[in-house]
Amino acid sequence: MEIVISVTAKVAEYLVAPIIRQFTYCCSYNTNLEKLKNELEKLKIARASVQYKVDDSRIKGDGIQQPVEEWLITVDEAINEVETLIADKEKSNNRCLKGLCPNLKTRYQLSKKAEREANAIVGLHEKGRFDSVSFRTIPEETWLKSTQDFMHFESRKSTLKGILDALSNRNFNMIGVYGMGGIGKTTLVKEVGRQAKENNLFEKVISSRVSQTPQIKEIQREIAEKLGLKIDQESESVRAWRLLEQLKKETKILIILDDIWGSLDLEAIGIPLADDNGGCKVLLTARSQDVLSCEMDCQQNFVVDVLNDKEAWSLFKKMTGDCIENGELKSVVTEVVKECAGLPIAIVPIAKALKNKSPYEWRNALRQLKRNFLRSFSGTQAVAAYSTIQLSYNQLGGEELRKTFLLIGYSYICNVKDLLYRGMGL
Repeated sequence: MEIVISVTAKVAEYLVAPIIRQFTYCCSYNTNLEKLKNELEKLKIARASVQYKVDDSRIKGDGIQQPVEEWLITVDEAINEVETLIADKEKSNNRCLKGLCPNLKTRYQLSKKAEREANAIVGLHEKGRFDSVSFRTIPEETWLKSTQDFMHFESRKSTLKGILDALSNRNFNMIGVYGMGGIGKTTLVKEVGRQAKENNLFEKVISSRVSQTPQIKEIQREIAEKLGLKIDQESESVRAWRLLEQLKKETKILIILDDIWGSLDLEAIGIPLADDNGGCKVLLTARSQDVLSCEMDCQQNFVVDVLNDKEAWSLFKKMTGDCIENGELKSVVTEVVKECAGLPIAIVPIAKALKNKSPYEWRNALRQLKRNFLRSFSGTQAVAAYSTIQLSYNQLGGEELRKTFLLIGYSYICNVKDLLYRGMGL
């Protein structure tokens, strides 16, 4: 008898209990729907909070964690699905047996689905408790993605290839590029950096302008920023140590130090030297070969020379357009290009200044470029460089602009805020 009772109890447990549970869905219909609405509101609040953090991070330039982005998409889908379910509540109000009884089948289905969705939303809510929604991105040089400033002149193809080959050489870690000011060294080494990264020669390419009076802290800050390091509040020596440690960890990185004028202490900056450089290589530009060979001990140097006549004309035409092919202008333009002596620093601003100008203005510009007092400068290229600066100065619209031009040249101001302070006498 006890065995029969035990068996009967087990049968009841496995058969009756599930039936009762299914029946309770109809009874707890309103409770399940209300719980679903409450959980949905909590989820919407949580989503809004995460979205706010995401938007704030994007404004700061940070990247968003992939799990966060996936969570937001999943939440949006869940919200749409639940809102549709809640809207379907009206179906459960349809009554059967000529309005005498609620539609139990519809209530059962909606109640069961509401319970399941409420549990799913609770799970989503828990997954949305992120410690962080973003990560700090490392800014990449914009010129690494652009080829607009570089023209593939035939005379410079071999130089470009030679520099890339030298950078590929495991025995070289410091390479130099030299040539007079305005010859196009900066444009060339940027193209070297772009191609080197594109061809996976380096994983990272970082550049910094040194200038005649090197600011070690500024160079450190610029390099650190592009490595994702924060070193603002630290001393120069600590900055150097932190940079050194980070650069030694890098497997393939190229640092371009542009426009150096004399000996530069790389160790004081935090750039690894030859015996301890890891995967770091340095590319320098200077006006003097002696600076690169004697003061910086570069293992190989490349010279950048002036453009030939054909290349100078191509660059000038790129800046002005086809208008210079006009028969009336062409002879004057040819003389103007000749006066630029193959210097990009002369060709580009003069071409831009004279674009769409009248023949009279072209002839007047040519006269300015040929003025005899400029011949007191040594060398045709120096004359051309000075001439183009003077012509660009004369083309500025107004005395205030000319004074600003002189102010920038006098004190080497590269910050707009500093320029305003100096200009206002503050």
